[in-house]
Amino acid sequence: MSQEVVSYYENSNEIEKKIWDLLTNAVTDRSSEFRTPVFICGNDKDLDGRVVVLRKADQKNNFIQYHSDIRSSKIEKIKKNPNCSILFYGKQEKIQLRLKTECKIHFGDEITKESWGKTGHVSRKCYLVTNGPGTRSEKPTSGLDNKFDNFDFTKEESEAGYKNFSVIRCKIKSIEWLYLAAKGHRRALIDLSGSKKFTWLVP
Repeated sequence: MSQEVVSYYENSNEIEKKIWDLLTNAVTDRSSEFRTPVFICGNDKDLDGRVVVLRKADQKNNFIQYHSDIRSSKIEKIKKNPNCSILFYGKQEKIQLRLKTECKIHFGDEITKESWGKTGHVSRKCYLVTNGPGTRSEKPTSGLDNKFDNFDFTKEESEAGYKNFSVIRCKIKSIEWLYLAAKGHRRALIDLSGSKKFTWLVP
């Protein structure tokens, strides 16, 4: 059975459009496979990866962003080396995206204030932990007081979590796109570090 040829199979403009459609949609669509990429930071002696939740995708200004507890170990890694990679894969779309980015930590500024204001009551829960993520514990724990663990808190009370809230804004330097197709895979690199340059690659 032949596979339907999609519009972005060999069209650079359609590929770029598809990429940003996927990223933009993932910000609001909780079921999107592109909503939770793997974020990789560190250096050649201490690479570290974890899943993050995509919170913003801005094609005009060429960045994506996610939220983090300022006490997370990745914060120090980003401070030491802001060059990070982000990996997306959608099984249904058969598309992989590999982003090379330069990340900036926002904390206690207008960007964090705006993002915090849009963060729902329940989503603020993880910023209310007494000790930072990764802190050792003698027993299994969420790190939360029982009141917060049981969602027994108001939005006003959740404001206490703002002191731990940060936004990681990732300026995209390049996007490597891979599409898996029965009739032949397609792969390309979009270099955004200067004047935009599109290059086909062998899959």
